[in-house]
Amino acid sequence: MKPALAYRPGRSPLHRATPGASILYLGSLAAIAFVYPNPVVLAAAGLAAILAGLAAGARRAVVASLRLGLTLFIVMAVVNVLVNHRGDTVVLRGWEMPVLGNTDVTLEALVEGAVLGLRVVVAVIVFGVYSACVDPDRVLRALRPVARRSAMSAGLVTRMVPLAVADGARLREAAALRGPAATPVGRGALARRVVESSLDRAVDVAATLELRGHSLPARSRPRREPSRDTLPVAMSGAAILVLSSAAALAGLGEFEAFPGIRIEVGPPTVLLSGAVIALAGVPFGLRRWRGRG
Repeated sequence: MKPALAYRPGRSPLHRATPGASILYLGSLAAIAFVYPNPVVLAAAGLAAILAGLAAGARRAVVASLRLGLTLFIVMAVVNVLVNHRGDTVVLRGWEMPVLGNTDVTLEALVEGAVLGLRVVVAVIVFGVYSACVDPDRVLRALRPVARRSAMSAGLVTRMVPLAVADGARLREAAALRGPAATPVGRGALARRVVESSLDRAVDVAATLELRGHSLPARSRPRREPSRDTLPVAMSGAAILVLSSAAALAGLGEFEAFPGIRIEVGPPTVLLSGAVIALAGVPFGLRRWRGRG
């Protein structure tokens, strides 16, 4: 069974569009996570990424990304509460510790940590959908004329990481099938075996690439793969990017945790959030409309 975040071929707009269009589409949603601190807009971007992944058939990648993102969300919130003690609203009185000092938990620090964690969740979901829906081989072909070595490294990473995850799953399953009398295998031993197998595979891949002529200076022309989904996907991504950038420059969707919590949830922020979700669904809506036609 393939790992949840491994690429799976499909016929959705994200699969059939060119890699540049799909990267622009998903990158516009990821950019919101780095530009906007407002939790309403961040939630809209995360919801748009989830709906796009489900519509593209990447349900397993979305679920795995949510699990990882929620874990990081909790970690970010807890760490921010432990290291940040600003704010006037104390919800839990702490005590003095040698390294951390005063450990009072404030509502402002808790909200700020939750917003930081929400940003991480949105970014993880977007990259999970990218890993499952964008073919790394097509990305490699598109980037090779521009940056052959960098494209090769990026393509190999997107291929080798899922294989390493699959190796780890197979090793854990093999260790569990040895029987109750066998010596338990620790995580360190499993990690060492995964690294060893990855190094062996890297040597084999390098030899194969050399035999196929990838070390030669010749430049090959990328194969053109026209698709009717490329323009809608690219236009949706560009519209989300332009709209979110313009709104950020205009000061919409402001958020402040200190000295007091202030979250803008007025009509402009709500309209911006709805527009992000609607624009993200345009390529899939057009595909369904064409199918009915």
